[in-house]
Amino acid sequence: MKIYTKTGDKGQTSLIGGTRVPKYHLRIEAYGTVDELNSYIGLIMCQDIDLQYKELLKEIQDRLFTVGASLAADPEKSKMKIPDLHDGDIILLENEMDLMNEVLPTLKHFVLPGGNTVVSYCHIARCVCRRAERLIVELAENSFVDERVSIYLNRLSDYLFVLARKLNMDFSAEENIWIPRV
Repeated sequence: MKIYTKTGDKGQTSLIGGTRVPKYHLRIEAYGTVDELNSYIGLIMCQDIDLQYKELLKEIQDRLFTVGASLAADPEKSKMKIPDLHDGDIILLENEMDLMNEVLPTLKHFVLPGGNTVVSYCHIARCVCRRAERLIVELAENSFVDERVSIYLNRLSDYLFVLARKLNMDFSAEENIWIPRV
């Protein structure tokens, strides 16, 4: 099977269900941004971090493929069985954040991104995740999107922030805090 189809050469692509839309369509932007996020998660996994983080990040990548499939399907025409998110996927992220927060110092200032390379990748992924969430919230105003998709991305961006803080601690890197000039 060839990877190229030539069906998108004129700026159109197909949703699951057969609907053709322009490549700049909000639905395409949304799942393209989720794909970008998934790539950054993969980059974080390639770093020298604890295996438990890598295992959860792999599960997150799987859930992001689920999100992408959900967004790539035309909600009115697709008859294909699409995997879905479960409430437990959201709870898992919340529980992992709670565990990390038990050992982290209380947050008293805004945190500037950085500290070391893997922490910076976490912050980039967090920002891409927030962008995906914004696009999906906008998409949901005019088209069906399972509400768990935006909730999951909201929690995932929080998880990536807490993971960045925890990795800073794991690597004994100083947390960059923002002290505003006043």
